[in-house]
Amino acid sequence: MNLVRNRVYEMVRRDILSCAIVPGSELREADLAERFGVSKSPVRDAMQKLEHEGLVEIEPRRGHRVRPVSVSDAADLLELRLILEAAGVRKAASVASDAELKDLDAFRNADTASIPLFTEYNRRFHCHLASLSRNKRLCEEIGRMMDLYERLCMLGLTVVRTHNQHVGPLHEHNDIIDALQARNGNAAARMLRRHIGQSQDQILRALESRPIVA
Repeated sequence: MNLVRNRVYEMVRRDILSCAIVPGSELREADLAERFGVSKSPVRDAMQKLEHEGLVEIEPRRGHRVRPVSVSDAADLLELRLILEAAGVRKAASVASDAELKDLDAFRNADTASIPLFTEYNRRFHCHLASLSRNKRLCEEIGRMMDLYERLCMLGLTVVRTHNQHVGPLHEHNDIIDALQARNGNAAARMLRRHIGQSQDQILRALESRPIVA
C-alpha cells in the first residue's frame, strides 16, 4: 500500500512541477483514482502531502486545485535561490576536492534546444554545486527550490521561447565552473548571482503575461 501511495504522490507531483497539470487546475479525487487505477485513499494522501508542500490548495466545497503561481512568490523563490546558492559555491570553492572540481567538466555541455532537457540538466547542475558545499541542509533546501524553479521555467520560458535560448545560460555555467576550478569562491558567487539575476528578469517578465498566474 505504501508503494501505491508513493507512486500516486510522485506522479501527481511530477505532473504539477512539469506543468502537465497547469496551475489553477481542479484536481478531482475520483478522476485521479480512475487514472491511476487506485482507490481514493492514496489520492487523498497525495493531496495532503502536496498541500503541505504548497503545490496544492483546498477549494471550499469543491476539493483541491493546483496552487496558482504568484509573481511575488516566484520573486521570493528566486531571491532565496540567489542567497543560498551564492553561499554554497563560495564554500564549495574551499572545501571541494580537486577531483570533485575537475568532475564539473561533465556539466560544460548540454542540449540547449530543448526546454525540458535543459531544465533537467540545469537542476542537476545547481544541485551538484550545492552538494560540493558539504552542507547537507543547504543541499536539501536547494533541491526543493530547484523543483519549484522547474515549474517556473516550464511556465515562463515557453512564453518567450527563442532558438537555442539556453546557450547564454550554458556559457554562464561554464564561467562558474572556471571560477570554482580556480578556487575563486568570490568570483563564482558573483557569476552565479548574475546568472540567477538574468533568469529572474526573464522568467518574471514572462509570468506576468500569463492568465493562469495569480
